[in-house]
Amino acid sequence: MSWRHETTRRRALGLIAGSVVGPLPQLAPQLAGDPAQAQTANQTTADHDVDLNLALGVDASGSVNQVRFDLQKQGYVAAFSNRQVLAAVRSGPHAAIGVTMYQWTGPGMQAPVVLWSRVTNEASIDRLSSAIAAAPRKLFHGGTSISGAIDFGVTVLNASPFRGARRVIDISGDGANNRGHPVQSARDAAVKAGININGLPIMEVEPDLENYYRENVVGGPGAFVIAAATFEDFGNAIRRKLIQEIAHRPSIEMMRPA
Repeated sequence: MSWRHETTRRRALGLIAGSVVGPLPQLAPQLAGDPAQAQTANQTTADHDVDLNLALGVDASGSVNQVRFDLQKQGYVAAFSNRQVLAAVRSGPHAAIGVTMYQWTGPGMQAPVVLWSRVTNEASIDRLSSAIAAAPRKLFHGGTSISGAIDFGVTVLNASPFRGARRVIDISGDGANNRGHPVQSARDAAVKAGININGLPIMEVEPDLENYYRENVVGGPGAFVIAAATFEDFGNAIRRKLIQEIAHRPSIEMMRPA
């Protein structure tokens, strides 16, 4: 393993070390003669079950100036503050999802900014919105390595403390891959590992970016692209995208404009 990949792995694993929920506990044996012990163990297990583990990768490359970066962040805050998104969370069998966020630029340049959170009710989704709002920008340059962002997303998902049937990397950005190894190879490796990649291209800089994401970035069963024409449109686009990827069965009511 190269020093770069080892550094990436350690940085991602740091998400668990600082998480308020911590790693999945070692459950005590469920002894037949001790129903109270079995009930406690079952409850602890349930507290770590989710319908979806979602890793949000946010573009912080040089083409994203501070105004554009703030619009991205405000879009995520508004989306998670919208109760249509909470309705999507509650639509699954466990009525819970795991969410984390990281920023990305060039190869080997990714920074976790929001630790793994289990979202299941108004209080937990409000805490997530507040954590996103408070997250500082940690990266400012380094090119646009979507392949590096996907690779890091895989590592982050492998480090999740929650157990879920679905795993998704959500990549938003304003440019095509121009650093690191080919984005198609990163996508194919993630899909082979059972991970879906959805995309939210912001087409203000590159008007054909939606087609690029569709052909080169997204992958896995049911993977999709929802584009934002400008950074100002990002909030509505991310709300629709979150509902589509979170909801067990997206409804017309969920997808209506807020």
